[in-house]
Amino acid sequence: MELLTDLLITLPIADVGFAFRESSLPGKLIVLLLVLSSAGAWTIMLTKYWQLKRAEEATDDFLEAFRAEDDPSTLFGQEEEYPATPLNTIYQAGCTALGGEMQAHGYLDIKQLDALRTVVDRNVADEALILEEQMGLLATAVSAAPFLGLLGTVWGVMDAFGGMAVTGSATLSAVAPGISGALLTTVVGLLVALPSAIGYNLLTNQIRRISVQMDNFAQEFISETQRAYVSET
Repeated sequence: MELLTDLLITLPIADVGFAFRESSLPGKLIVLLLVLSSAGAWTIMLTKYWQLKRAEEATDDFLEAFRAEDDPSTLFGQEEEYPATPLNTIYQAGCTALGGEMQAHGYLDIKQLDALRTVVDRNVADEALILEEQMGLLATAVSAAPFLGLLGTVWGVMDAFGGMAVTGSATLSAVAPGISGALLTTVVGLLVALPSAIGYNLLTNQIRRISVQMDNFAQEFISETQRAYVSET
């Protein structure tokens, strides 16, 4: 038990606690703001990761089912089968437009096909925006956290030297606690920014992959529709 106590005392968390206590009020507020930002960034990264992971798996299943059918409208009405993939949303919207054109004209010509392509492209853009939701907040954490930490450090150093000037004491022991508290904000800012930057890059790669799959599927769906419903005569 004594060994565990000694180990806990030597952990860096003890120094962090000391530095936080020695921070000025603005420094403490900045640290608390950065801690909240870190919690928000981790929440976004974890929820976004699981959302994109489910979307990737459902996309592979959907594409396999779609390509196994000769009729491109066979899977129409099966929204609940593949709810996690944006491709199914694009597909259902395209099939709805296709059914409207077929009901109105009984066939598809080039103009109706262009109208269908417009509907599909619009839904691709909408789904891309949904995939990128909250990524702007994560990017803000990446870019703003280090500067916020630097602001706290500069402010803390300014307070420390200001206090030294008031007291007239230029010893290291008089300045070190304030400097330690000031540097804490930079450390916390980097601890927020580094994981956020890594997570942002990984999530961006996942989003890019799904976006490419959406674009490819839109072209494939239009091509299959043209093959099945547009007469060459």
